[in-house]
Amino acid sequence: MARRTLSLTAVITTVAALLLTACGGSDDSSSGDIKGADTASRTPSASASVPGGGAKRPEVTIPKSFTLDFKTWTSGDPVEQAVLNDGKQRYRATIAAIIAGDPKADYLAFYNVGGALSTGQAYVKGYSDKNLTLIGKATVSDPKVTLLDKERATLIYCVDEGQGYTKDRKTGAEEGTPKDVNPHVQYVTGLRLDPDGIWKTADVRTQRGRC
Repeated sequence: MARRTLSLTAVITTVAALLLTACGGSDDSSSGDIKGADTASRTPSASASVPGGGAKRPEVTIPKSFTLDFKTWTSGDPVEQAVLNDGKQRYRATIAAIIAGDPKADYLAFYNVGGALSTGQAYVKGYSDKNLTLIGKATVSDPKVTLLDKERATLIYCVDEGQGYTKDRKTGAEEGTPKDVNPHVQYVTGLRLDPDGIWKTADVRTQRGRC
């Protein structure tokens, strides 16, 4: 009998749905954002090797006008820590590309593949097309890693956008998150380990207010 292999997108959707059900949450996608989950379990991976020891990663620079605060972004498991490290850099790369106004930034393409790359570039382009940059601060917290096998993982985390602002590059006009909009956004991401030992994000799903 042929063995069926699930795509990473299908796997992280299933994992997120199961974890959300286990926590007694509801699956409400009426907000228009992509549904996610609000917790994840840690799966031991004694057979997985620690990746990325000698791989060269691009430099990601964020100007002082915007601060990213990553809280509790550590794990006692070296493989989970590797996932956290590259997942962190992927988010930093997205912010850096928005501020630089560069959807084609090499560092953005380095940390994203497949659907995550195309949606990430479109996301950055949405800012650059409107001549917008970012200022202020975002807090990234409550990361949960699930190791699916030796080469696949999910990383779920929350972003507080409450202290972040968009700024018009031409007029200097600033705009924050409207008071009637929840500033907390949950990210459910799926990562793959590439041959060079980099955990690259292949899938990104978000849900505002799920955190």
